Amino acid sequence: MEDPARLRCCARSQHLTSLFPPTAGRQEGLGHHIFMPSIRWSQQRWNNRYYWDWADDGETWSANWGGSTAQWLTTIYPRLAPFLPTGSLVEIAPGKGRWTQYLLPHCASYLGVDVAELAVASCQKRFAGHGGVQFAVNDGLSLPMVDDRSADLVFSFDSLVHAEADVIGAYSQEFRRILNPVGGVAFIHHSNLGVYHASAAVRDLLGHVFDAFSPTEAFMTRIGLAGWHGDRSRSVTAARFAELARSAGLACIGQEVISWGSPLLIDCISVLTLPGSKWDRESVYVRNRHFHSAARSSASCAKVFAPDSWVREHLDEEAHT
Repeated sequence: MEDPARLRCCARSQHLTSLFPPTAGRQEGLGHHIFMPSIRWSQQRWNNRYYWDWADDGETWSANWGGSTAQWLTTIYPRLAPFLPTGSLVEIAPGKGRWTQYLLPHCASYLGVDVAELAVASCQKRFAGHGGVQFAVNDGLSLPMVDDRSADLVFSFDSLVHAEADVIGAYSQEFRRILNPVGGVAFIHHSNLGVYHASAAVRDLLGHVFDAFSPTEAFMTRIGLAGWHGDRSRSVTAARFAELARSAGLACIGQEVISWGSPLLIDCISVLTLPGSKWDRESVYVRNRHFHSAARSSASCAKVFAPDSWVREHLDEEAHT
């Protein structure tokens, strides 16, 4: 007899796939599909209420850490702390405010910019009681609502990993325009999937094969074969990101290339500033293969110490899947 929980999971997965097909392009040769995120894909995905209900307003993506509070405290804040507190903060793609809630106590003013009208409307309602907080819809490429030289910190996490090189290039030009030249800095989480270009075709093909065998899928994900790309951009790498930043007149002062659920270093966190700012320095580049191991440690701590019942409930669900 089929496990009811597994049946619900499969049904949910099939419904999400029908809403958001896992392919936005097709590469001939091996008969497999190549996913290439686009601004239109982002608008459709993040404007869908069912998707947000399934994702529990984004908390689903923090489950491996034991919830968003645990992820913020153990993973994001320690990296961002040198740049906090700050004056004017711009967050790109806040979604429904998963990180906004933790950023607000650390800035004098806040602007959240998202391509999805639903996300902006939800944040406006959620943070209506906070002074100095604004949200706006943009085109996924530009920030016309931000004044020149006015931003002390630009932040984006868990969103621009889906942005292809053209989007990163456009935003880099905007960062050059809006950052405070004295001490403005941009903290950007983006894709590094492009470094696996040579093996992408094989990984995609194996991913389709192992998708049909759910008992082995978790193991194959951990070794970087099933579900390996996580809808990341294929045209962006840490080096390409730094090149686009330099072309825009920015200094890329630090890059941490990280794993995300498998040994593959598919993500990167980059820090940008203007040449001559107080943060300007020679660039530092590191590969952190222990990033997601720290997530498992965080989840263990959260299970014991987190007061949030949602955390405990989802950790229990993870343990049985």
